[in-house]
Amino acid sequence: MSELIFHMVKEAPTPVAPFSHAVEVDGWVMITGQMPTFPDDPEAPLPEGIEAQTRRVMDNLVIVLNGLGLGLDRVVNSRVYITEFERDYALMNQVYKSYFPEGKLPARTCVGVTGLACQALVEIDLMVRKN
Repeated sequence: MSELIFHMVKEAPTPVAPFSHAVEVDGWVMITGQMPTFPDDPEAPLPEGIEAQTRRVMDNLVIVLNGLGLGLDRVVNSRVYITEFERDYALMNQVYKSYFPEGKLPARTCVGVTGLACQALVEIDLMVRKN
């Protein structure tokens, strides 16, 4: 196993807890779950509703990926956590799917949870193959 590389992406949102934006090893990159916070104003209120929050989370993931020279086309797996599963699942899926190339959706797990940091409605993390 090669050395672990811990990445902090300057343009990405300020972490809400002690973590790296991504960790890389042996051609794999694990992207930490992103919250619907704003990179330029971490104290701003979260966007209203699951669609806006999912867009913000996906945009934050793209910022981290781009900071590492990667894109969503390299995503192998994702994990989605939502607090209002029955209410928000379908709307979250519509936004989520729109970010990926046609026919290239990653494997995924989606879990309903009782709470997330920042009182967010959604958090998403990624597993990416670099090469």
